[in-house]
Amino acid sequence: MKNKIKFKIGEFSKLCQVTVKTLRHYEEIGLLAPKEVDKWTGYRYYDTCQLRQMARISHLKRLGFSLDEIIFQIEFNGNFIDQELIKSKIEQCSSQIEVLKNRLKELESTLQKQEKVMEKIFEKSLPARVFATHRRKIESYQDLFNLCPNIIGPEMQRLGCKCPDPQYCFTIEYNKEYGVDIDIEYFEAVEKAGVDSDLIKFKSLPQVPVAICINHYGAYEKMPETFADLFSYAEAKGYEISDHPRFCYIDGIWNKESIDEWLTEIQIPINR
Repeated sequence: MKNKIKFKIGEFSKLCQVTVKTLRHYEEIGLLAPKEVDKWTGYRYYDTCQLRQMARISHLKRLGFSLDEIIFQIEFNGNFIDQELIKSKIEQCSSQIEVLKNRLKELESTLQKQEKVMEKIFEKSLPARVFATHRRKIESYQDLFNLCPNIIGPEMQRLGCKCPDPQYCFTIEYNKEYGVDIDIEYFEAVEKAGVDSDLIKFKSLPQVPVAICINHYGAYEKMPETFADLFSYAEAKGYEISDHPRFCYIDGIWNKESIDEWLTEIQIPINR
């Protein structure tokens, strides 16, 4: 009688391309036990027939069968796979394909939206300028648009302020929370500082080397969405916010009939 070939667990592991840990687990659950265990050394030995058994187990796993299902198939059906179970697996695959297709569409849509957001955001430096400033608390932004032409503008004219080209004006908000009057400071670049008055104070601001900026179109109530885009961009780039956001009101109720045409450039100074 010819000697039968026996494989130690490590050899069997390499031939079947499964880990020793996996083989020990299969032994524990009764899926594939060694053909022989040496009672003195504890060495486990597998034979050539088990190479085919292991190949079948791996094949069923690739088809999506669970270990419990594989045990049942081997115990009761041998090499024949229950047709109803195969049909069930086909339905599962079809369902998973649809889920993956929908997930792919959503991922592609998310990528496109994110790319559009990234395209809208730009970086630039903000110049060092002398500014005529006015600070007060207002109930709404509407108050600011009445304040500029009716109070700030006439006072700047009285003080002899001249605005250089290109003009640069913005507001900064100092509120620490939402729901109270807006603590706002208005800045407008001037050629040189004048004498402070009760309404106007002159300040010099240094250059901001880098600010992340975005053009916000539409109602001011929708600015939180724009801020979400800006701060997500800063976080993705690893930027540190270095100062208060600046709001440059370019177009608004004073020159545009449609709210959709209102344009505000938001500038956030950052450190790279």
